Amino acid sequence: MKSTWMLVAGFMFALMGVLVKLAAVRFSAPELVFYRSLVGLLPIYVVIVVTYRQWLAPLATRHAMDHFKRGLSGFVALVMYFYAISHLPLPTAITLNYTSPLFLAAIAAWWLKERHGRGLAAAVVIGFLGVAMLLQPGWGGQDLFARLVGLMSGVLAAVAYLNVRALGRDGEPEWRVVFYFTLTSTLGAGIWMSGTGFVAPQLADIPLLLAMGAAGTLGQLAMTRAYRLGNTLAVGALAYSTVGFAALYGVVVFGDRPPLVAWLGMLLIVVAGLVSVWCSRSVAAPE
Repeated sequence: MKSTWMLVAGFMFALMGVLVKLAAVRFSAPELVFYRSLVGLLPIYVVIVVTYRQWLAPLATRHAMDHFKRGLSGFVALVMYFYAISHLPLPTAITLNYTSPLFLAAIAAWWLKERHGRGLAAAVVIGFLGVAMLLQPGWGGQDLFARLVGLMSGVLAAVAYLNVRALGRDGEPEWRVVFYFTLTSTLGAGIWMSGTGFVAPQLADIPLLLAMGAAGTLGQLAMTRAYRLGNTLAVGALAYSTVGFAALYGVVVFGDRPPLVAWLGMLLIVVAGLVSVWCSRSVAAPE
């Protein structure tokens, strides 16, 4: 089944989270975003050049400002996401980032005046109940600030998805959207690092950084293939496999032991996300 490419993407995204957490011992979140984006940017550009046999013409676009908005929101979301991974148990950080469908539904209803059924409204309420459980201060000695940053990464990811949707309506191909997002993240992180300082990678760091970038790029490619070839509803549901893989990695690799209330919060967010995917597709179907 072609939709199962999303399982490959979920595995790779969770693996990227593991590698980010390991590399965070030496590198800051902007540095990690820089290396993750740079490793992905070069192969994407090579594929574009080989496919179209031109250096720059395929990248020409009439929607440069829209690409910038998408790239900027995605870049800041990625920095926040990596910060959360660095300071929280892996499944907690990834689950907070995966609140983006809930925020997407809320923003679409409030900002774009899209009408949704009661099922989607209930999913948003359930999801934010799970968020409240995850944001409880005091358990595990964890930093509430880091959890709020993780939640904000979900908000900005939802904004980025809205920008991607707008670019799609304008006829921009997926590979061009991915390229400019990766380019913006690389340049943005590079500028950030030049102002705040950075740690020069040692030879022993290079395999870890390359693996982190490769896992993120492969996950993105698998996700793109899944959405292009598979059933949209099934792919949207399978996207939450990342949370499951993250929970497994967190327990096995890092020995994470979040309290019961945290596991329940993550479960509510996943269930709400699945319901929101279903309801969103159901609402869109008559069109």
